[in-house]
Amino acid sequence: MRRTQLYLDDDLWKLLHLIARQSGGTISELVRNAIREKYSQDRARRKEACEAIIGLWKDRTDIGETDDYVRDLRRDSRLERLAD
Repeated sequence: MRRTQLYLDDDLWKLLHLIARQSGGTISELVRNAIREKYSQDRARRKEACEAIIGLWKDRTDIGETDDYVRDLRRDSRLERLAD
């Protein structure tokens, strides 16, 4: 674990302090939990999202063969066009 410092507005500190006292925890625990909830991706949700896109284009007829489509994308000269 690493140590860090945060500057909090007085009202935020009071709120965290109150919640920590009521829950029997610490402000540090509250901050760590809030960061985990906000910024850690839930593996199950990520897996579900990945599985949801499997076969997304399977019924498309406008792009032709998938291999050809990917080769065309790789041969695209958009980087050269953007450089001009």
